[in-house]
Amino acid sequence: MSKESYYVPDDLKKFGNIGEFQPNLAKKFFDYYGDVFAEGALTAREKSLIALAVSHAIQCPYCIDAYTTDTLEKGVSEAGLMEAVHVAAAIRSGASLVHSVQMMNKVKELGM
Repeated sequence: MSKESYYVPDDLKKFGNIGEFQPNLAKKFFDYYGDVFAEGALTAREKSLIALAVSHAIQCPYCIDAYTTDTLEKGVSEAGLMEAVHVAAAIRSGASLVHSVQMMNKVKELGM
């Protein structure tokens, strides 16, 4: 079998198997994960949309696949999905740009 990329979409279906080598830790993770995505102060739909945006910010292709599907199933429109991705992109780019202040401070410190 030849791989065209390191990312294998079918591996997402194997996520539940992460407990194979450490079942007690996997159980703790899945219990926590389930609790995080349960209805609370935020709806399951809102949490799914946040997860989609974060998935793009951290560039996890498995999460992008999973939460694109999940948000669509929860009734988020294509425009809503893209808007969430733009929010993530704006925060990520802003986080990079705000660190330019450190660079500018260093340039000024060095008197260049």
